[in-house]
Order: sequence, then structure tokens, then C-alpha cells
Amino acid sequence: MGKTKNFYSYETKMKAIEMKMSGQFSNREIMEELGIVNDSQIRIWMMWYRKGEMYRFSQPIGKQYSFGKGPEELTEIQQLRRENQHLQIQLEILKKYKEIERSWYQRLF
Repeated sequence: MGKTKNFYSYETKMKAIEMKMSGQFSNREIMEELGIVNDSQIRIWMMWYRKGEMYRFSQPIGKQYSFGKGPEELTEIQQLRRENQHLQIQLEILKKYKEIERSWYQRLF
């Protein structure tokens, strides 16, 4: 019996990253919510996200791209929308960090 490969949509991958970055969900909860089979998948997506390798989220199963190249079937508008979504998530993370930093500062003084 062979191992079947699961394909997760770009939206599922980004939702998993958002849930993980919020700090409110464990890997197990994310897996149950989104139907992800293996928690190592979430770790891999997080690694890609942190490295800024956004093109990897839309590559087909088993297909490797040269560094910095994305799938050819995406239009420029689709690529810009994905980049915009990535930047919005980064902005949300920075805002949360500022809140945490502010609370640390208030405790010190």
C-alpha cells in the first residue's frame, strides 16, 4: 500500500500560518481545524514563511522551482495579491509584538 500525498490549497496554508502566528492554537488544534494530516507540514510552512519563500506555497506536489521563481500560471495581479497578504500578516505580527513590548515596559516602570 503506497503513501498518498495530500495537497493543501494556498488558502489552507496561509490560514494555518495565521493560526500559528496568533499563538492561540497548537499544532494539533490547527490540524483538526484544517484537516492537516501531519504536524511536520505546519513546521515546514512556517519555515518557508519565515524565510520569505512565498512562491513555495503554490507549487504543485513534487514540483521544484528555482530559487525565487514562482509558478508560471499566476498572473501578476495574483502574485501581487499574495504578496499583499504576506505583508498584511507581517504587519499584524509587528502590531502584536508592539503590544507585548509595551506591556513589558509598563511592568518595568
